[in-house]
Amino acid sequence: QVQLIESGGGLVQAGGSLRLSCTGSGGTISMYAMGWFRQAPGKEREFVGYIYRSAGITAYANSVKGRFTISRDNAKNTVYLQMNSLEPEDTAVYYCAANWGPASRFDDQYDYWGQGTQVTVSS
Repeated sequence: QVQLIESGGGLVQAGGSLRLSCTGSGGTISMYAMGWFRQAPGKEREFVGYIYRSAGITAYANSVKGRFTISRDNAKNTVYLQMNSLEPEDTAVYYCAANWGPASRFDDQYDYWGQGTQVTVSS
């Protein structure tokens, strides 16, 4: 069973950038499809993007397409979410998740979750 630990969140001004990391412990994340989700206050958790086991195949929510990029470094057992041109609407707790099965936009398809990291974008 892999444990996922997110880091890299914080406070940033609109237009700025952050890079979130999700590191696996007790397991090899190269075995999993990896997803990123977020949850803003008072809202349901929503899909941000995913990356297949084989790096280079990614998909994103329309709201972040062209601004966010997911990558993975299997040697470091880490997946990244690079967030550029951040907007106040991106404020949320961001979660990474691991899936034994295919990459998915649906959070109920994922087997393991991190604890989340807060991202706050000020206007």
